[in-house]
Amino acid sequence: MDRASRPRRIVDQPDTAPTTSQAEEFEPNPRSEFLCRLLNVAVALLLTALSAPIMLLTAILVRLTSNGPILYTQTRVGLDRRWNRTQALRERRREDLGGTPFTIYKFRSMRVDAEANGQAVWASVDDDRVTAIGRMMRRTRIDELPQLFNVLAGDMNIVGPRPERPSIFVRLREQIDEYPVRQRVKPGITGLAQVSHPYDSCIDDVRKKVSFDIEYMRRQSLMADFAIMLRTFPVMVLRIGGR
Repeated sequence: MDRASRPRRIVDQPDTAPTTSQAEEFEPNPRSEFLCRLLNVAVALLLTALSAPIMLLTAILVRLTSNGPILYTQTRVGLDRRWNRTQALRERRREDLGGTPFTIYKFRSMRVDAEANGQAVWASVDDDRVTAIGRMMRRTRIDELPQLFNVLAGDMNIVGPRPERPSIFVRLREQIDEYPVRQRVKPGITGLAQVSHPYDSCIDDVRKKVSFDIEYMRRQSLMADFAIMLRTFPVMVLRIGGR
């Protein structure tokens, strides 16, 4: 039986969650990873060159308007190589974190004491932890621009599911059976979930975004990535979907 004639392993409706067995069997739509990598490097280099003045100005404003570092770094969960047997041969992690950990870069948009107790907290609509310049950055997604360097390093793609920190990932995979499926492709700066739904602030928001992520993975292609990139510009320029 060829791939096209196989029954779909994940249901089509974005608001319907797959069963545990379906999630375990799910495979992303195949594509040329070499061409995908070329596309991502080319787009990242182009966007880095075009956004360099914006990033420089943003860095200056962050420095002038609040105390603390310009860049915010955090460990996130990346591509899971264990689910694929060929890739798993190269994976030597003893602890299953859900994917390969990497350091993500963002412009700092919150106070340095935003998580003083060390506990991850979802951002709210009028979050008082967000700085004045940070609110503008989050609405226009400018705070995400340093992640272009994550793309060049190979940890992320331009398009893909958003990576989460390990502590939150552990909680979410216990509450949402299909959540680990997202790690079967590289995480992205933007994605179908990001252009279709605002920032998540509760578990129900996460479930909706996971459905969009799986829908993207089922149909991923270079053309699909181009389409999502184009949909990202209204989010940034017109503040659609930002918080």
